Amino acid sequence: MLLLHLMAQLFPKQIRAIYVNHHLQKVSDVWADFVAQQCTALNIPYILQSVQVSQGNLENQARQARYQAYLQHIDENEALVLAHHQQDQAETLMLRLLSGAGVTGLSAMQSIDQRDQLLIWRPLLDTSREQICQWVEQLQIDYVDDPSNLDTHYDRAWCRHELWHILQSRYPRMQQALARTSYLMQDADEILNEVIQQDLSFCGHPTQLDLAKLASLSPARQRQLLSVWMKGEETYRPALDMVQRLQDEVIESKTDAQAALHWNHFYYLRYQNQLYRIEQNQYLASKSKQLPQEQEVQFQLHQQLQFTSGVFQIESSKMGLAFALFNHKLTLKPRLGGEKIHLYGRVGAWPLKKAIQEAHIFPWMRHTIQILSVDNVMLGVFTPNGFWLAQSEYCEVGGWQPNLISELKTKVERDS
Repeated sequence: MLLLHLMAQLFPKQIRAIYVNHHLQKVSDVWADFVAQQCTALNIPYILQSVQVSQGNLENQARQARYQAYLQHIDENEALVLAHHQQDQAETLMLRLLSGAGVTGLSAMQSIDQRDQLLIWRPLLDTSREQICQWVEQLQIDYVDDPSNLDTHYDRAWCRHELWHILQSRYPRMQQALARTSYLMQDADEILNEVIQQDLSFCGHPTQLDLAKLASLSPARQRQLLSVWMKGEETYRPALDMVQRLQDEVIESKTDAQAALHWNHFYYLRYQNQLYRIEQNQYLASKSKQLPQEQEVQFQLHQQLQFTSGVFQIESSKMGLAFALFNHKLTLKPRLGGEKIHLYGRVGAWPLKKAIQEAHIFPWMRHTIQILSVDNVMLGVFTPNGFWLAQSEYCEVGGWQPNLISELKTKVERDS
């Protein structure tokens, strides 16, 4: 409420308020009415937003629901202003320290923070709770005490009411010291992130890492890089033991082992001294025994078709299939294993499996390969790398071929 009054004074007619009703207290609706009355008195537009809190850790789920509500209403040119104060900062650092957080976690909250396309400003972060209470009393500002702040079932309330006074009796300036530590950790985190981004550019990109280059880094930089790489676009890094599992079970696995680690909707695999980050649905599709159905297809010039390995367009080619095939129903079937192919321009037939291996098609994408034939004569193969023309009596100069124009959205990029 102090923040609301300050913003009304500093930025008249430039602010609006959002009250998020979690429906976790019997008086939540009463509080909503109170906020509406205060905003009306200050001539501030307001939004009363109800949310549903998911099952699980109540504090985390409520926080997530709250930020999702903010994102619904805040425009690109606006900032979300929050009233976190110095004790909040100190408590956050202490709780994260007890949970085993690293540099990023111990950075706690920032005065200016950018997250999920949301700009956050915490102008009271260096202000003590005692100062806030004094100002509220002097300015005679009405407010509400949340009874959950007294419920020591919650970690933060327990820290505040059971642990805080014990430590402060021994270290009177503990709050300021912890807040100062958070700022030092923010500096360290910024420096660390600069190093990690350099290491990521050196070792690969968001979906692939070169294990030889990774091994050239110190063990500490390897762990930090892997942690951030696994985090991706998510909010939180994996636990340290999950990073260790990635190193032990995947990176250090035997070359011929098909080890895979699952974490947070992704699978992590090693292939030809590269480490890959594969979306869960793509990896599971490769493990499914359900193959694409055999079907009949017909082609026309300039036609675009979606196959399991990508989108192809039928175009003229210096060497390709005979145009007479446009009048035939052709057969499209999945690769079952044991097939041989005589690639156009090469001598003799050889196993399709060997051709796939030489083309370095990832094992988790080989289930998308389909064979095109007519009257049991192989015409070619649709692969994630494009269409492979097979030598047959249907090949002719100035014929046609399917050209790959759009790869699978989930296809892993290769280094150039």
